[in-house]
Amino acid sequence: MGITDGDTLTVLTASKRQHEIRLAEIDAPDNVQPFGAKSRQSLSDLCFGKEAEVPPRVKDRHQRIVARVKCAGVDANAEQVNRGMAWVYRRYAKDHDLYVLEHGAKVGKRGLWADSSPTPPWQWRKNSNVRQT
Repeated sequence: MGITDGDTLTVLTASKRQHEIRLAEIDAPDNVQPFGAKSRQSLSDLCFGKEAEVPPRVKDRHQRIVARVKCAGVDANAEQVNRGMAWVYRRYAKDHDLYVLEHGAKVGKRGLWADSSPTPPWQWRKNSNVRQT
């Protein structure tokens, strides 16, 4: 398993096929953003070398599978939000519990919420004019 950033990983199936997975309903800081490296490390801690359950939802425009992922039984999408390592991606979020987790991380000043004014990745990409993930 490889970790690209805080919301994207590559899984290896039993038949040795690789699939790039974009975590559904969340958006993590890009690697070059503040907390980007920490978010990537957090996802690595959650998932690297562990068995993953990936019920696919759809493919995005980059042909990645978009899914809620469980690594060793832990919902990686929700845990990234809970740790303050990703925002709820409001444009795509359907799980209300993610908003509750995000609020808790914000109030607790966990992760990126330790910054007084963190820049969401969608705003960062818009301002930086880089490839959207």
